[in-house]
Amino acid sequence: MAPEVDVVNAAPEPAAAWDRAWGQIPQGRLASAWQGTFTRRRIERIAAIAAAVGCFVLGIQAFFIALGNNAGLRPGWTVPLLTIVFGSLVIMCGACFFRATARVATGAFAVIYIVMLAIWPLATAGAVPAATPEPWPWYLINVATIAAVIAFPFPLQLAWTIATPVLYGIVRVVQGGFQFEYLLAAVFEVPYSLILGGLLMTLVTIFRRMASGVDRERARTVAAYAQAAEAQAAQEERVAVSALMHDSVLAALIAAERADGPRARSLAMSMAREALEGLADTGTPSGGIDPQPATMKSLARGIQASLADLGLRLQVRVEATDDEPTIPGTIAAAMIRAATQAAANAIQHADGVGLEAIVRRPVDLPREPVLGTDAPRSIDGESGEDAYAPSDVADDLPRLAAVEVVVSDKGPGFDIDAVPDDRLGISASILARIAAIDGEAVIDSGPHGTVVTLRWREVRR
Repeated sequence: MAPEVDVVNAAPEPAAAWDRAWGQIPQGRLASAWQGTFTRRRIERIAAIAAAVGCFVLGIQAFFIALGNNAGLRPGWTVPLLTIVFGSLVIMCGACFFRATARVATGAFAVIYIVMLAIWPLATAGAVPAATPEPWPWYLINVATIAAVIAFPFPLQLAWTIATPVLYGIVRVVQGGFQFEYLLAAVFEVPYSLILGGLLMTLVTIFRRMASGVDRERARTVAAYAQAAEAQAAQEERVAVSALMHDSVLAALIAAERADGPRARSLAMSMAREALEGLADTGTPSGGIDPQPATMKSLARGIQASLADLGLRLQVRVEATDDEPTIPGTIAAAMIRAATQAAANAIQHADGVGLEAIVRRPVDLPREPVLGTDAPRSIDGESGEDAYAPSDVADDLPRLAAVEVVVSDKGPGFDIDAVPDDRLGISASILARIAAIDGEAVIDSGPHGTVVTLRWREVRR
């Protein structure tokens, strides 16, 4: 298919900024606090659920023992006391599966158990049960201590873990009238509960502190990353502003200084307007140019729109077929900026004589080698062109994207080697910008005029 020559006439498309605005909204204090305690919250939830399961098992065991041996409770106390203690235990086990109610329910049961021990001598007054086996309240000692570990801060956890078994031992001895067999039973029962309760409290405390350490390191890492990202963003903005200062602001000032006619003054005013708009767009990718994948025609429209912002109405020709691969947005943005600078140079230094711009696929593209070959080889192993596309394998490969933008004028030209180093219109705004995208910029200037050729080719990975 022969290349189609097309002339595009386009206006700048409005920038869509609303889709970027939401991402700039900072997170609230509550969201940041939740992220900072992510691991600790998970450990708390795991500990509460594990405690619920274990306490439920011990509660069932204690309940059946209480049905067979009420440990000397007086007739009027048995039903109310068992209902309150085991009812609160069931509620606690269910509430531990919900983060909002776990601490309240566990704290309530820890307090109820202590109150039960405090009134136990009154509830068993006049009864002296056997010293063995252990009464049902003994099976709930560590249920109360682990409930305190879930609900209370560390000082109260430690106090509950020590005081609950000791209070049980005192009540046990008092109920038995300080007889030797009750003292002996308390000596075996109290240390066991102290050891088990201390072990549970220690394990939960270790996991909590490990989780807090992980959260602190995570918060420190996120803060360091945020600072690095902020510094990188500031550096990129400084680079963008520096490039804009030359591409737009400095160019507008030079044009205003050299304006010696109505057209030149109009161009200087347009360049100043474009510079102000560019300053407003320095926070956006590609300096306000929408970095979307571009076709040859949309690239030409972008160049024409950028030139229109400078007050220059130029028709950009497109010499390409309709099936050309699209060009990445960052590449298109760099091409538009560099071509605009080349056209601005032609207006300033050559008065725009014979200015034209062409967008096309490079005509000197080499044929691609077949994948898996390091160099072109013929069938007999000697160097040749038989391994290049038009082979059947290469014909099946997708076409690589490539673009060439040519900006030319018929002015008097200039000596490139004589351009001072502090003049960045060519070295920074054209050559460096195209080099940054792994492209190629060629400037040919002489008495016949100046031709700026910008090329970029996609490399097959």
